[in-house]
Amino acid sequence: MKPIRLPEPPSSPRGIGGVPDIFEGGVHGVIRRAVVIGNGFPASENQSIGLIQALGLSDKHTLYRVTRPRGGVNEWLHWLPVSLHKTVYYIISQICGILLRRRTRKLGTLPMENGGNVGLSSILEADVKSIVRMARETFEKDGPLLVIASGRDTISITSSIKRLASDNVFVVQIQHPRSRLDRFDMVITPKHDYYSLTPQGKEQVPRFLQKWITPQEPPDKHVVLTVGALHQVDFAALRAAAATWHEEFAPLPKPLLVVNIGGPTRYCRYGADLVKQLTASLHNVLGSCGSIRISFSRRTPEKHSKIVVKELGLDPKVHIWNGEEPNPHMGHLAWADVFVITADSVSMLSEACSTGKPVYVVGAERCTWKFTEFHKTLRERGLTRPFTGLEDMSESWSYPPLNDTAVAASRVNEALAEKGWKIKA
Repeated sequence: MKPIRLPEPPSSPRGIGGVPDIFEGGVHGVIRRAVVIGNGFPASENQSIGLIQALGLSDKHTLYRVTRPRGGVNEWLHWLPVSLHKTVYYIISQICGILLRRRTRKLGTLPMENGGNVGLSSILEADVKSIVRMARETFEKDGPLLVIASGRDTISITSSIKRLASDNVFVVQIQHPRSRLDRFDMVITPKHDYYSLTPQGKEQVPRFLQKWITPQEPPDKHVVLTVGALHQVDFAALRAAAATWHEEFAPLPKPLLVVNIGGPTRYCRYGADLVKQLTASLHNVLGSCGSIRISFSRRTPEKHSKIVVKELGLDPKVHIWNGEEPNPHMGHLAWADVFVITADSVSMLSEACSTGKPVYVVGAERCTWKFTEFHKTLRERGLTRPFTGLEDMSESWSYPPLNDTAVAASRVNEALAEKGWKIKA
């Protein structure tokens, strides 16, 4: 395999000529550690950890997690802010008492908190007071604290940390917080999150509802716009994965087609008919493929996966991942010659497009609202093409790899420099 060389993550600013930090402004301006605020969902936490990795702080960060109660009545409360959700749940628990506990026991297979059953007992609960206290008390010795978070549930935590320890922290919020962006030092979000401000977006919203649709204002200089999602896939990660998975993937006949199947979402709805269309198209390209590896996401409906297994599971060229560890995802990214991916997942598409290899998309025509803008951008930049089933998979094409994470890391370094701070990895 000839790996495609991707741009390396930007290195953190260093002292000129190796001058010790104490002569360049002192420890108070040097960031040596970071805090990641997660929400228990891999797609969100992957973005924060990817940025940490690109900034050179992979071994110098602590992961905290915002958790929500799960199971029973809690499934009806997820629309509330986290703190209010927990308060309402506490009140309900006190009122219902024994009845609610019995209900919880019956749902014993459900995790009680998001991310609570993934074997990460060392992850700390995201508590504003403790993080603020740590940032203040260690500032003189260890310098500023970089705080990075992603997802709606983390917004109240990071904004409070910024408000209470503004002189000691630099807060980066990934994904658009929808309002009051000045609560953060930097916001990193896909360009398509501003779709509501485009002429096409405004046409889709009745005038009397437009003032309720966010965001309301165009991005300012502390907002970093990306094409897709941040992630951990860079040259070093692909090189490591290529070595790890060499024994399994190197002998496979080429070209290797990797198919990633997600599931319907709010802005990309589809059913079994699209899955049947996909399997028929894959049958059509089997002749030009050496091997096909198929994997499903956590969101893939069981009826969709059963269709794929029924239609393709017995073909000798096809291997369908059964969901058991180890997860071959990084091996797929490193060894694939071409990808076919359903249109619902910004994360999967962003990772595949960071390899520079051909990426075909299934179901983009069924996406609505801001997802239409996302797919339009990918096509216009030459990163993706629609999958029709008429392709010759032995014919390759390439493009400048999507490099959102490295670009975002560079912007973080620039913003820190404006404050007189820098990262020492």
